Amino acid sequence: MLNPVFIIIGINLFVFIAANISKPLVYDLGLWAPLELTMQQPWGILTSMFTHTGFTHFLFNMLTLYFFGSYLLKLTGWKQFLIIYLGGGLLGSIFYVLLSTLISPDFPGLAIGASGAIFALGGTLAFLMPKMKVFIMFIPIPVPLWIAVIGGGLILSFLPGVAWEAHLGGLLFGLAAGLIIRRQKKQTYYY
Repeated sequence: MLNPVFIIIGINLFVFIAANISKPLVYDLGLWAPLELTMQQPWGILTSMFTHTGFTHFLFNMLTLYFFGSYLLKLTGWKQFLIIYLGGGLLGSIFYVLLSTLISPDFPGLAIGASGAIFALGGTLAFLMPKMKVFIMFIPIPVPLWIAVIGGGLILSFLPGVAWEAHLGGLLFGLAAGLIIRRQKKQTYYY
């Protein structure tokens, strides 16, 4: 069986190349808010999570997808992994549209990127293995995974142009998935 992490990275790479060759593609695949704009291109709720244009955005999302995704795939199997990834991305998109509509109904916005789906993976791992130590960039000591995921989410939320709403939706989906998985398996994962 093909590894779903590599398949998702491959899809993102294909769309990244296509979107950088044809810039208007970003507007066709991205997620528009507020809600009335979303209704004109509803497929953006799904396609936006596979769309990147900036190399740094693409690189960091794919590296995080590789590390979080590979680890979570071993814990859950491919079916649960795909449910968490796609479900977190979709809920992230829904949060982006709804919160953008509430907060700035008169200002159109376009969101792209896999961050909501990746935060779902991180949220699930943080719930299942909160004490696992990880290294994050520019911090020379390992920190517990839950601090890296939640702290990273907070820090990223203050950067301009970041769809924090999608991060929040994905993270909440991931935390809920982690709770359900832990209850199903009736065990605590160790680090």
